[in-house]
Amino acid sequence: ILQPEDVTDPAFAEAMSDLAPDVITVVAYKILPPSVFTTATDGAFNLHGSLLPKYRGAAPINHAIMAGETETGVTTFFLEPSVDTGDIILQKRMSIGPNETAGEVHDRMKELGGEAVVETVRQIDEGTVETRPQDDEKATPAPKIHDEDCETPWDQPAKDVHNHVRGLSPYPGAWTLHDGTRLKLYRTRRAEGTGTPGEVIEADGRLVVACGTGAVEVLTLQQPGRNRLDADDFLNGYALPKGYRLGE
Repeated sequence: ILQPEDVTDPAFAEAMSDLAPDVITVVAYKILPPSVFTTATDGAFNLHGSLLPKYRGAAPINHAIMAGETETGVTTFFLEPSVDTGDIILQKRMSIGPNETAGEVHDRMKELGGEAVVETVRQIDEGTVETRPQDDEKATPAPKIHDEDCETPWDQPAKDVHNHVRGLSPYPGAWTLHDGTRLKLYRTRRAEGTGTPGEVIEADGRLVVACGTGAVEVLTLQQPGRNRLDADDFLNGYALPKGYRLGE
C-alpha cells in the first residue's frame, strides 16, 4: 500500500512505475500528476460526481443542488493534466428530488458510482471503450465551498434559499446569525408567507422565515455546541419570537 503525503514526490512516481499497473482508478482523491497517472499501461481514469462537463471541481453535488438541478449523475473519464477535462468514458444519470439534501444524493450516488467504475474497468479490459471529448463551452465550475459561501441568503427567492440549505446539508452546512451566534440549518421546505427577508413570520410550532420572495419553513437546525433539533423542539426551548430577523 502506497500512501504518499505528497503525490508529486518523484519517489511516488518511481514506485508506481515499478508496480507497472494496468489501470489506475481515482475516486475522491488528490490530483495526480502525469508522472504518476501515465504509469498505467491501459490508462488512468477518474470517477466524478456530475455529468461532465457540468460542475467541474471539488464540490459537484453541492453546486448542482444549490443551482436547482433536477438531474445529476456520475462520469468516468481518462485523466489528463488539467482538472476534470479528460475524455468521457461513460456516464450514468440519476434524478435529484425537490427536497433531497447533498448527503442523501451522495449516498445514492455511491451505488451508481460503484457500478460505473466496474463497467469502466470491464470496458478497458475488453478493449471496448468509446470515448468522447468534453465540450468546454458547456462547462460549469463547482469549486470548493468556503465558510462564507454558506451564509443563508434570505434576500433571495424562497426556492433559492431552500436549494442553498439542502445543497449544503449536512456538510458544510448552511448558517445564519441568531443573537450574534450561528444557527446551522439542515432541512427546509418552501412555505406560504411574506415579510422582510430573514423575518420570522411564524414561530408557534412551526418556524417559517420570509425570503426575498415567498418563505421557507425551517425543519431541522442546530445551535453551536448543541445537538440538531427539529424546529418544534427548538422553539420549545429557545426564544425566537415572531418578527425576529435572522441574519443580523
